Amino acid sequence: MNAERKSGLHVTTLAHAGRIWEAYLEFADDPHRPDSYRARLRFEAADGEGEEPARTGVIIIEPSYEEAVQKARMFDDRQLEGFLRSALPEE
Repeated sequence: MNAERKSGLHVTTLAHAGRIWEAYLEFADDPHRPDSYRARLRFEAADGEGEEPARTGVIIIEPSYEEAVQKARMFDDRQLEGFLRSALPEE
């Protein structure tokens, strides 16, 4: 597995609730489906030193790495903000 698949591919930067967030595509291996590329979104607050990132569940399942990346890059800011809100803990 290449380093990009392990650490995540930067998708975008967005603002939410007065904070700046970096969104990454994070791949998840599935030994039962090794022929598919399954990924979730990981959100890291730019000012969140030591803070755990927020993650969605696996929301992208594609037959190739390129198609998974393309799918993630098709989300607009409104959709990404919705994913972020759903991944953040309740206050």
